[in-house]
Amino acid sequence: MTSVLMGPYATQTLGDYGADVIKVEPPDGDITRQIGPARHANMGPVFLNANRSKRSISLDLKKPAGRDALLRLAATADVLAYNVRPQAMARLKLDYESVAAVNPRIVYAGLFGFGQDGPYAAKPAYDDLLQGSSGLSHLIARAGDGTPRYVPTALADRVVGLSAVGAILASLLHRDRTGQGQRVDIPMFETMVGFVMGDHLGGLTFEPPLDQGGYARHMSPDRRPYQTSDGYISVIIYNDKQWNSFFEVTGRDDLRADPMFATFAGRLANIDKVYGEVGRILVTRSTAEWMKLLVDGDIPVMPVHDLVSILDDPHLVDTNFFPITEHPTEGAIRSMRVATAWSKTPAAPSRLAPGLGEQSREILGEAGFNADEITQLVNDGVVRASTAPCDGNNQD
Repeated sequence: MTSVLMGPYATQTLGDYGADVIKVEPPDGDITRQIGPARHANMGPVFLNANRSKRSISLDLKKPAGRDALLRLAATADVLAYNVRPQAMARLKLDYESVAAVNPRIVYAGLFGFGQDGPYAAKPAYDDLLQGSSGLSHLIARAGDGTPRYVPTALADRVVGLSAVGAILASLLHRDRTGQGQRVDIPMFETMVGFVMGDHLGGLTFEPPLDQGGYARHMSPDRRPYQTSDGYISVIIYNDKQWNSFFEVTGRDDLRADPMFATFAGRLANIDKVYGEVGRILVTRSTAEWMKLLVDGDIPVMPVHDLVSILDDPHLVDTNFFPITEHPTEGAIRSMRVATAWSKTPAAPSRLAPGLGEQSREILGEAGFNADEITQLVNDGVVRASTAPCDGNNQD
């Protein structure tokens, strides 16, 4: 019961790892079906890249028969994951107590905005709100021109989604050891605050505080891709060995004796000046020249890709990270390989993203509904069942 990105990303990961994931969608489908350029309605790229390894059933949970159908599915499920507010689940009579009554062993995993023991419990939450409220936008302002901004990707959704994967798997391990299911809450606000402040609590860790918080290196205005004579490059010179190599390849042996550059403590205390000087050095040669020099000097360096050039990165090409696959209705599509490597149980997508209600009849049949019951649910508008493999516009 997840939509948009946070929950779908978490459950796609579980599906890639081998889970049989049933995506429960409302009659109109997950809104992300409509985002981005598409060959067919309801099959946009954001949806395609967050909902593989799943089957789709479309249920109207506001109708009693839809709720009853969901509870029949939950009766044999290991996990029920949802990302609406708990208050909405209670209104649907799908709160933990109602679901646990039909399956005491279930892991009832909620991904939502805020912990339920504080004053924000019922507030709505979206990625933008959490980037701002977690301190991330403030850090961008401090490191830039003073204007708070959002990271141009759904960072909070994906961070919390990955946290949910860990929480769900840990809960399943507990269930397998004890036989006990449980409710697990994965709140965005608290998760993101921990994510950001782990780096930036700084002197505020101590009482009384030693400073106003913040990791100075991360907030340096010159901590960014460096400009070369013909582009940009990502470089980080971190330890003494790398700095000594940098002095050699750049011909700047004079910096070796400079207190600002000579030690880790000196560099950290003067990080803005240090990064500024590196920037002045790197602008003197081309990207290709620096790539060769820095690689030969064993100094960490990577290209600054755009969204097109990254598809041709030699490492990603060699490892086939962006495979082209033939989708039943969308034709040739580019997806992304599971990044983790497993020595005994390698993970891979089990299927491509489904059409709206593509497996409604199949899933209901597995839950014990007979053909007449399924047809009645479709005729009553409780279930939407696609007539084409992935055509979200067609229904029985």
